[in-house]
Amino acid sequence: MLAELKGLNEECGLFGIWGHPDAAQITYYGLHSLQHRGQEGAGIVVSNGEKLRIVKGEGLVNEVFSNGQLDHLQGKAAMGHVRYATAGGGGIQNVQPLLFHSQVGGLAIAHNGNLVNANDLKHQLENQGSIFQTTSDTEVLAHLTRKSGYTKIKDRVKNALSMLKGAYAFVIMTETKMLVALDPNGLRPLSLGRLGDAYVVASETCAFDVVGATYERDVEPGELLVITDEGLTSERFSLHTNRAMCSMEYIYFSRPDSSINGINIHTARKNLGKQLALEAPIEADVVTGVPDSSISAAIGYAEASGIPYELGLIKNRYVGRTFIQPSQSLREQGVKMKLSPVRGVVEGKRVVMVDDSIVRGTTSRRIVKMLRDAGATEVHVCISSPPIKNPCFYGIDTSTHEELIASSHSIEEIRQIIGADTLTFLSPEGMVKAIGRPYEGEYRGQCMACFTGKYPTEIFPDTVLPHEKVYV
Repeated sequence: MLAELKGLNEECGLFGIWGHPDAAQITYYGLHSLQHRGQEGAGIVVSNGEKLRIVKGEGLVNEVFSNGQLDHLQGKAAMGHVRYATAGGGGIQNVQPLLFHSQVGGLAIAHNGNLVNANDLKHQLENQGSIFQTTSDTEVLAHLTRKSGYTKIKDRVKNALSMLKGAYAFVIMTETKMLVALDPNGLRPLSLGRLGDAYVVASETCAFDVVGATYERDVEPGELLVITDEGLTSERFSLHTNRAMCSMEYIYFSRPDSSINGINIHTARKNLGKQLALEAPIEADVVTGVPDSSISAAIGYAEASGIPYELGLIKNRYVGRTFIQPSQSLREQGVKMKLSPVRGVVEGKRVVMVDDSIVRGTTSRRIVKMLRDAGATEVHVCISSPPIKNPCFYGIDTSTHEELIASSHSIEEIRQIIGADTLTFLSPEGMVKAIGRPYEGEYRGQCMACFTGKYPTEIFPDTVLPHEKVYV
C-alpha cells in the first residue's frame, strides 16, 4: 500500500494466542501478516504460566526478531503488536506490548486505536499519584486497572474499560489469563479464531490464514473475552453499543484477503469501484489503479464500465524502509521511488486512474504528472471514497483540518491542483451501499466521521488543537 506516501496511516495491529507450545513463533508469523498496519515497531510478550517475558524494538518484524530473540520466548501463550506512531509519538518506550510488573504479578497490554479522553484521564491519574513511563495513551489502562478496587483481574479490567472513550481493541495478558476487549462502537477490527485447541485473536483474519488458524467470529463491540487453560468465556463490559466500524478499513487499511463482519475486503473494494463507475461514467481507453490498495477498486470500475483494466502503474517492491518513515520530505521522495508508469500501456491513451483517497493531494498530483509524462493524453482521477474533510481522533494520523486538502478546497479546486482532466469522488451513500455491511441504520454500522464530520463518540477538548472545531 501507499500509506507511507500519502500520509494516511493506521496505528497498529494485534495478535494473540493461548494454548500452543510454539506461541511465540506463531505470533511472529501473525505479526508478519499484519506488517502493513505498522512499520515503526514490533514486540512479543510470552507467558510460561509463571512469568511474562518480552522482546520488542523499533523497526519491522523481521528486523526486531532477527538474531534469535524468539529462542528466549518460551511459553504456551503469547501476544504481539506492530505499531505506527500516531498518539504518543515514537521511541522505544512507546513500542508495544507494554509490560508492567507488580507484587501481584505481571500485566502486558497491546492496543489498536486511540483514546479521545486519554489526556483527561492522565491528569486525573497523575493527581492521584500515578507516574507514567510512556507518552502512549495505552498506559492509561494499566494505571486504571491497578487502581481498581476489585480483586479479580477480569473485574478490574472491566471497571477500567468503562472509563475509556474512543477507539480501542485491547489484548491484555497476565501469567494465567488473556483478556480481549473491543470498544462499544467496534471502531477497529478484531477477530477470534482457533488453531487446534489454541485460541487465536488478531486485528485481521488474514493472520489466521497465515498461521493455519480457523476463523470463528468477530469480537463484538463492548465484549470482553477471558481466555485461560480452562477455556474461553465472554462477558459484556458495556451494554450501550453503537456499531461504527472505521470505513477506511474497507477502503484502504485492511489486506484484501481479510474479512470484516463477513465481508471480504477485496470484494468490498471491487464493489466500490463498480459503484464509482455507475456514478462517474467516463469515456476512456484504459483503467488503472494505484498499487496496492486501489487495484481491487480499479478492477471493479473496469468490469462495470467495460473499459479494459491495465497495469498502468508499477510498484517497486524493493525500496528500503527509509521510505516508510512518516516525514514529509521522505514521503515526497518516496513517490518517485515507489511508483513507475508503464509507457507502453498509457502512451496515447485516455486513462482512468482509480485511487482510494486523496489526503493532502501531493501524491495524486505527482502520479497524474507521471502518467502525462509517460504519454497519457487524458487523466481522469476517480476516488473510491468520499472527500476526506474532517480529522480522525481514533487512531489515523490526520488530526487537523490543515492536513486535508478537501477540508479547504472544492472538488474543482482539487482537480486543478492535481492536474487531472476530471476528478470524481464516490458519494457517501454509494460507498455505504457498495460495502454492504449487514446492519441497520443510516451508515449500516460504519464510522463516517472523516467524510461527514459526525463523530460516534464524544470528542474531548484537549484531543482537538485549539483552533480546530469538531461537531459531534
